[in-house]
Amino acid sequence: MAKKLLETVPNYSEGRDMEKVAKIAACFKNRKNVRLLDCQTDVNHNRCVITAVGEPEALRDAVIDSFEVAVQLIDMTKHEGQHPRMGAVDVVPFIPCRNTTVAEADAIAKEVGKAVGEKFGIPVFLYEDSATAPHRANLAKIRKGQFEGMAEKLQDKELWTPDFGPDHIHPTAGVVAIGARMPLIAYNVNLDTDNMEIANHIADAVKNIRGGYHFIKAIGVELKDHYSGKDTVAQVSMNLVNYEKTAIYRAFEAVKMEARRYGVNVLESEIVGVVPMQSLIDCAEYYLQACMFGPMKFDAKKQIMENWLLEDEEEEA
Repeated sequence: MAKKLLETVPNYSEGRDMEKVAKIAACFKNRKNVRLLDCQTDVNHNRCVITAVGEPEALRDAVIDSFEVAVQLIDMTKHEGQHPRMGAVDVVPFIPCRNTTVAEADAIAKEVGKAVGEKFGIPVFLYEDSATAPHRANLAKIRKGQFEGMAEKLQDKELWTPDFGPDHIHPTAGVVAIGARMPLIAYNVNLDTDNMEIANHIADAVKNIRGGYHFIKAIGVELKDHYSGKDTVAQVSMNLVNYEKTAIYRAFEAVKMEARRYGVNVLESEIVGVVPMQSLIDCAEYYLQACMFGPMKFDAKKQIMENWLLEDEEEEA
């Protein structure tokens, strides 16, 4: 039987100092039963996103080790970036990947949360499927106030007593959210304008909390020196929390349609981290109008050469 695998996509509040990023990423390299799949940084967000898979206990230990490095290297009192953040390690999701369940991901998330609270003195909030109260399920609600406002927020003992760790923020590492969740796609659309008001209006139009798509979270982000010849570009940064019900192409088309209202074009879009292959197959089916490529006609995965080669390699192994 194939090994049990979980995925984790921890976000660290460092995207400019590549030496620091490398030290954090090293926690997931050359470890038994853990594989680093991706490490993406963004200087404007000042954020690093790691994607790793592994056997549950091995992945747990790698994440805890990464906390130790991040706490040593990242000082949130000096951190500046366009992405909302509340801690040196800002959020750590655990996601069922192969032969694992949300319940198993939840168990590992709680083990990590307990260890982080005790070992590093960082307040830990459990979120999404691990949340201990309805108002803690949504990451945005936990993060509201960001690092600078978190000390005051934690004074509300009734609503914001941490699930693990002390009841006050770590002076330089802040606060972290840890929990189990299903796959999420981080997807950004860059606009041909520097007008942040337009990006914010578009984000409001497409995100769930303002009446948009149920499975989209979105904010406007200002990118500086991202393109040659452009000092500033406005971005609509999104999390697609259920790609099966709100597809990537639907989010893209919605942003593009809203941008037209302001006479603005889309420059490009970007996917952050690793995504399920089906999410890209869905885009191919939609834009190509490929009548024989979708699940109603044929297994699209069987039309991809690399999948056949991967099956051969697995059989040989």
